[in-house]
Amino acid sequence: MELNSSVSAVVTGAASGLGAATARALAAQGVKVAVFDLNEQAGETVAKEIGGVFCKVNVTSEEEVDAGFEKARAAHGQERLLINCAGVANGFRTAWRDRTTGEAKHFPLEAFDFIIQINLVGAMRCIAKSARGMLALEPLEDGERGVIINTASVAAEDGQIGQAAYSASKGGIVAMTLPIARDLMGEGIRVNAILPGIFQTPLMMAVKEDMKQALAASVPFPKRFGRPEEYASLALEMIRNGYFNGEVVRLDGAIRMAPR
Repeated sequence: MELNSSVSAVVTGAASGLGAATARALAAQGVKVAVFDLNEQAGETVAKEIGGVFCKVNVTSEEEVDAGFEKARAAHGQERLLINCAGVANGFRTAWRDRTTGEAKHFPLEAFDFIIQINLVGAMRCIAKSARGMLALEPLEDGERGVIINTASVAAEDGQIGQAAYSASKGGIVAMTLPIARDLMGEGIRVNAILPGIFQTPLMMAVKEDMKQALAASVPFPKRFGRPEEYASLALEMIRNGYFNGEVVRLDGAIRMAPR
């Protein structure tokens, strides 16, 4: 698909990190971008910077997602592109003993459900609603109507201690990529997923500096965190290259992590 001002896009989680970098990269090609995010101040800032529209959206809310698409389409028309970057993480062992009291505890299940609802169900909510809208579009070259890109994680295949919820949510993204691509193949809508490794995003802000250095050193090459612009670059290539479909691509500097 050629990227230009005739194309509109919705990017979730676009107020920061991978989503913001992708929104900027698309806008630089002339694409009209709608920024979906909960962070109103940051989202408005990104939207203003790229000449887009901000839609305050909690992806766990049916009503907010519907309202977001309605606002985006009123401003830019039906989107041909959906890039799902909205996501959160937490860390709890499945069961453990409190170091102070010795009390046995288990993963708080409401925290498990919270991650699944945002990272997996929220992504599917946006996919289904965007794909339905894309059905009304006139096909482009090769019969293409649209492209959907979802953000998984290397944790989908290589989860660490405390990442049961996060890995489950991202593993779900990986598992549903091919079936959704097959569901939509007759309508000319391509679906792919990117599995980022350790990237410099807001999720990393809470990590202690010595841990950050150790994580960066664990990457085979290059020995650093991934840059959001590198994620955006791959996303744009997936859009441009019409033979990318049903693919799950790691973007991780060849990292394969031992349990830590």
